[in-house]
Amino acid sequence: MSTVARVFALSLLALGMFIYPQEVLSSASGGLALWWRFVLPALLPFFILSELLMAAGFVHFLGILLESFMRPLFRLPGKAAFVVAMGYTSGFPMGAVLTARLRQAGEITREEGERLLAFTNNPSPGFMFGAVASGMLGKPTLGIILSSSVYLANLMVGLLFRFYRVTPDSRQPIRLPSFKRAWQEMKTAQTRDNRAFGQILGDAIRQSTTTVLMVAGFMAFFAVILRLLNIWHITLFLAVLSHRVIRIVQVPVFQAFFNGLFEMTLGCQETIQALSFLHQQVALLALLMGWGGLSVFAQVAGLISGTDLRFSSFVVARALQAIFALGLSQLFLLFTKVPASSFFPQAPNMTALWWNTWHLSSLVFIGIMAILLAFALIRHPLR
Repeated sequence: MSTVARVFALSLLALGMFIYPQEVLSSASGGLALWWRFVLPALLPFFILSELLMAAGFVHFLGILLESFMRPLFRLPGKAAFVVAMGYTSGFPMGAVLTARLRQAGEITREEGERLLAFTNNPSPGFMFGAVASGMLGKPTLGIILSSSVYLANLMVGLLFRFYRVTPDSRQPIRLPSFKRAWQEMKTAQTRDNRAFGQILGDAIRQSTTTVLMVAGFMAFFAVILRLLNIWHITLFLAVLSHRVIRIVQVPVFQAFFNGLFEMTLGCQETIQALSFLHQQVALLALLMGWGGLSVFAQVAGLISGTDLRFSSFVVARALQAIFALGLSQLFLLFTKVPASSFFPQAPNMTALWWNTWHLSSLVFIGIMAILLAFALIRHPLR
């Protein structure tokens, strides 16, 4: 974007905020409420945990054990397995945070970082089960279909990106796992980081809080932008224009789609209202959650700005995941009977919501780590 265009866009945004202060306030409050209900409990504990585990050398420990699994499957070092697990556990933008950390530390190459960035950013399990399946649809069982579609599509993207920018130098030899070597590598990493535990904990909490607050700012800011776009009927104009090209799709569906391209949550909410049939709702929901929204794009772009990672690979990966998730959701619905809901969608109790979000994320993290370690043992059984 040129300087003139940037100044014009910012001036227009500032003008809109002055003209519609009440709309700006309500939309920003809505974005922060969403962050408080779903993002904070899913991100903050695991941000702190990831910082502590990295300081303790756990990532280096996994790197030795899982090298023989991650390298042939994804063309990534074993250390990337930790980023994969945390990315599935906590949702956007945990994968980008940890990928940038590994790249800045020189633990992965530029190409490996872009492969890793492509498939370690997903909606959190708490959002898919709690906000969408239970809260918006009133059908908790659909959380299984939506999460399976999004996560399996993400793995397919990861497998495709193993062919991304492959050179003869990138085909590194694979070493068999060794618990002794993994333990020594972890101790070496601990020795290099000579901070006291109190300092490590303080740094982890400070860095994690800063990152989570940054995410809150992005969510509030993009909620305001999207609200102004709707007030000025820009998304409606795009929807009408698209309807003239593809008349089989109605204007409200296109409007939900364009809103979801900007901000995933609002797009999911409008999808439920715009579509009547369940399979259509699930299709568009899976598409939007696979895409993530421009708000997430901006978060990832900001987090990797201090590295040499290219953002274009992330955009391509999100488009592929959205298409794959849509197709998989329809395939799963063919073989799944969704029971009728016995209740109307409603906002759950905040204490229960926090607990369920954290509980789901914890189970996902434990399950993924157990699966990865099981693969390591299969590759090299204990003697």
